[in-house]
Amino acid sequence: MTSALEVPLDPKVLEGLPQPPTITLQSPKDYIFDPRENIVIHCEAKGKPHPSFSWTRNGTHFDVEKDSKVLMKPGSGTLVIDISGEKAEAYEGTYQCTAHNEHGTAVANSIVIRQSRSPLWSKERNEAIVVQMGVSLVLQCRPPAGLPPPVIFWMDNSELPLDKRVSQALNGDLYFSNVLPEDSRPDYICYARFPHTQTIQQKQPISVTVLDSKSGQSMIFQDLNCIWLNHMVLRGEILELECIAEGLPTPEISWQKDGGELPGSRTSFQNFQKTLKISDVNEADAGDYRCAATNKLGTAHHVIKVTVKGIQFNLLIFLFHSNDDPGRKVDGDTVILSNVQSGSSAVYQCNASNEFGYLLANAFVNVLGELNLICFVATVNKIELEILDIQASLYYFLILTHCLHLPEPTRILKQPEYKVVQRGMSAEFECKVKHDPSLIPTMTWLKDNGELPDDERYNDLETQRLIHFNTSVQGTYTCIMNTTLDQDSASAMLTVVEKPDPPTDLELTDQTERSVQLTWIPGDEHNSPTEKFLIQYEDLLHQPGVWINLTEVDGTGTTAQLNLSPYVYYSFRVLAKNRVGFSEPSLPSSQYRTNPAAPDENPSDVQGVGIEPGNLVISWTPLTGFQANGPSLQYKVQWRQKDSDEDWIERTVANVSQIVVSGTPTYVPYEIKVQALNDYGYGPEPGAVIGYSGEDLPSSAPDNVQIMVHNSTLAEVHWEPVALPSVRGKLQGYKTEVETEQQEQVLTFSGNRSEGRLPGLEPYSLYNLSIRVLNNKGEGPPSPSKRFETPEGVPGPPAFLNVINPGLDSLTLEWGPPMKNNGRLAGYILKYQPVNNTNELGPVKVKNFLANETTFTLDNLNSSMLYRFTLNAKTIKGSGPTITEESFTAMDTTVPSRQVDIATQGWFIGLMCAIALLILVLLIVCFIKRNKGGKYPVKEKEDAHQDPEIQPMKEDDGTFGEYSDTEDHKPLKGSRTPSNGTVRRDESDDSLVDYGEGGDGQFNEDGSFIGQYSGKKEKDTHEGNESSEAPSPVNAMNSFV
Repeated sequence: MTSALEVPLDPKVLEGLPQPPTITLQSPKDYIFDPRENIVIHCEAKGKPHPSFSWTRNGTHFDVEKDSKVLMKPGSGTLVIDISGEKAEAYEGTYQCTAHNEHGTAVANSIVIRQSRSPLWSKERNEAIVVQMGVSLVLQCRPPAGLPPPVIFWMDNSELPLDKRVSQALNGDLYFSNVLPEDSRPDYICYARFPHTQTIQQKQPISVTVLDSKSGQSMIFQDLNCIWLNHMVLRGEILELECIAEGLPTPEISWQKDGGELPGSRTSFQNFQKTLKISDVNEADAGDYRCAATNKLGTAHHVIKVTVKGIQFNLLIFLFHSNDDPGRKVDGDTVILSNVQSGSSAVYQCNASNEFGYLLANAFVNVLGELNLICFVATVNKIELEILDIQASLYYFLILTHCLHLPEPTRILKQPEYKVVQRGMSAEFECKVKHDPSLIPTMTWLKDNGELPDDERYNDLETQRLIHFNTSVQGTYTCIMNTTLDQDSASAMLTVVEKPDPPTDLELTDQTERSVQLTWIPGDEHNSPTEKFLIQYEDLLHQPGVWINLTEVDGTGTTAQLNLSPYVYYSFRVLAKNRVGFSEPSLPSSQYRTNPAAPDENPSDVQGVGIEPGNLVISWTPLTGFQANGPSLQYKVQWRQKDSDEDWIERTVANVSQIVVSGTPTYVPYEIKVQALNDYGYGPEPGAVIGYSGEDLPSSAPDNVQIMVHNSTLAEVHWEPVALPSVRGKLQGYKTEVETEQQEQVLTFSGNRSEGRLPGLEPYSLYNLSIRVLNNKGEGPPSPSKRFETPEGVPGPPAFLNVINPGLDSLTLEWGPPMKNNGRLAGYILKYQPVNNTNELGPVKVKNFLANETTFTLDNLNSSMLYRFTLNAKTIKGSGPTITEESFTAMDTTVPSRQVDIATQGWFIGLMCAIALLILVLLIVCFIKRNKGGKYPVKEKEDAHQDPEIQPMKEDDGTFGEYSDTEDHKPLKGSRTPSNGTVRRDESDDSLVDYGEGGDGQFNEDGSFIGQYSGKKEKDTHEGNESSEAPSPVNAMNSFV
């Protein structure tokens, strides 16, 4: 067993220690900046002495002083980049800060600087969507990729409410589990808000029409294009899984983890249980997550496999910020220091990286002196004493090691676990063992209590602690760990599973025109129960060689009643499925033919849409040969204008899926029916669907356009809607075009409206406005242009505020006019006030300037004082936002902070001089008294004895023979220990005890001498008496320092 004693650190000693730089503040690794604001890259560090700073950009040295737009804050490495009037892209790149002093170097993280971007939405044309009630619907957003990504939300006239039925996915798409008539809207709009630039862009409106239907719909699972089949997340990040289902009634969503439980304290559900969120992910969270969607008609499942990867760094780079040292060696992830000397102090930096990122770690090794440690090594039979000379001390940690070796029992810490694997795959049994390191272990594996066969199927790894089976063999496996003293063992069973054998002996019974019964005998399950049977058929008449799934039967069944269709030549086969997979298909059954009959159904998805003015295209989804029920399949197509007394017009066609009707009026509703027929009769009577003939462009423009200006950024427009016949199509809304000489804005108002609001206008601007009516074909002519003007507003902030030419009692300010005046600029308001050392603000002074003034010099200021300045512009509407800047009046760049250096104060210098004089007087007095009190001069002792450690000792009392003293072992009166706690010695390595009046050599109880330490060697040695009290590790360390 090993024990260690940690010596507490003396705070007074730590204050005087040199320190290498340490990074205390830095910007995030990914820095996205707003081009309207300055770039501020933080880099702060501490150290003794205070470090200096340098930067690299894109891997090369970045000379800050050569770029007038870049400022490094005094006493800091923080960069402030003024990008006003410059191309912000010029400052994009990878920046890295370095802080260094005479004791080492610290490197900050690499910071990638990128400009925020809000790209425009790509132009697209959205077709109107017409759906039946109860079906699912997905409205895609597809926003432009911004930096950072935009925030997505959907609106019509107001923000759309979300619930269990209507939800927004993580990618921004809008999902309807089932649609209802109230979902019909002409203007579903997806908005993208870009946070850095504070801009909002919108997608073109999407029109949705829901047709009423009485038919129900069973629940179907919607898997979001399988984007979550497999998902990888890094340890410590947030895991988000999404599951959206379609169905009627609206399904309920639930989550579970296969083979485990969800971590309760770190798990949350969002978006009405559709999003599973787990924070602070670790390796235990990996596995299969099952989403279940349930309504009264059934349940659907979806499994997402989650993999958790930790940042296990596979590359270690050690950087040494000092001269090369032959006693330094890198072994993998360890730095080994040998023969450490006082000049071996250095900063060691470890850069660990892999595909997911990197980490930096710094260590400062400060070698302070020499230290002798004694280690007792006790064995079972004898005790040995070893003297170890360790010449290093790392920040005052003193470790006293007492090594007592006793054999530890052999124990299996992790037993092999029961496993079920598929045939042909590998299996792993892990057997972790703890044993005494002095004993020689032997690992043995057994199978069914016998030795493993000596063949290549078995492979031992990690000194027989982990065993692989290249081809799995079922049985019981045992690991045995033997030593010369004891042993331990553990066992586990391996079960091999594989796909079931195919069913056999297929037989058809109870044969009728529309049904038949199929029976079979199941095959061997191979250690995995059969979950279900899949029955397939082949249509030898219409699709020979193609097997189609017909139905499924529970794994315990051996018979099925099959429903058949007319005019099909059937052949059946059966497949069995267990947890491994499907078996091979069974041999086909005997052939069974059904007789022809009239169609049982009509074509689906019947539509009537005009693609040009004056036509109507009727389309449908044709029946398959299997659905035809007989030969000579045809379609009878009928149409007539809605709400008219005209007879049905009909046309019979074959082998087509649409017809074109010409000569129709513009945008007129039609009733349409499509019926199937063959040589054996007609299908059921079809229901009529409504279609519309082709649209044309609107022929008229809105009249009586009126504009009401509410304020400098908002106006309201009113107009008289056009007559519906002049729309010549389905009315989609009205389009307003608002333009100035510099820009043009387009706003669309959906539906049949007569007014709308115009937000986001620029103050003090002249606008021209026109309105057009929209239908599915396009837009009509514009209304006469209407002109209006917005009133003045408050201006924006000044473009910049800089302090130039700072003097001892004056500062010169310069600023730029606002980027947006928003009116006639009336002037500027400047406020300034001093800031003391405790960040308290002094009285505020105010100055006003005219609009054409952009610079001013402030006089009669206090020297070495920090001042805070705030500036804003104003119009007749008021003052705009302020811009703030701080600056010192003094130009002394060596002052790293607002704190006053105490070492430069007069009273402190005087006090130090007085203390030094008093110490000098005391030393002189001690020297005089010491020369009078001893029996021999120091000079004689130095000449006679060059090394006190080799002097003979008297046999009777153990004292030094020539210099014994019968006086009490007491220190000299008036003697003082140096204030830093150290004792200095000359080149002869003499101890002060040898020159005292009978002072003992200080040994502790185990005989080790810890009271003698070397300091800086000098020609003239100042000495003092040792204390007579017993030594301790703390006192020894204080002396060492």
